Amino acid sequence: MSEILNLLIGIVFLLLGIPIGSYLAKITKEELKPGQRWFKPIIVISLIGAVISLIARNDALLFSFLFIAIVTSRSLKIKPDKE
Repeated sequence: MSEILNLLIGIVFLLLGIPIGSYLAKITKEELKPGQRWFKPIIVISLIGAVISLIARNDALLFSFLFIAIVTSRSLKIKPDKE
């Protein structure tokens, strides 16, 4: 029962990553353009870390890496204003 509760809490926080990432992308538009080249490597590294954490059965690291990947991917969806 405790394991299920931990997974549900982790999933809720992952879902919160979507609006948090969108909000951060909206308020930091000036940093999106120069930082854009780093977003894809961060997402790839986070997903690799999530897979390793899944194999190692470390839920805390798994959800942390997935949260980072979700928040960073939201910044890829928001295009910066063209100047």
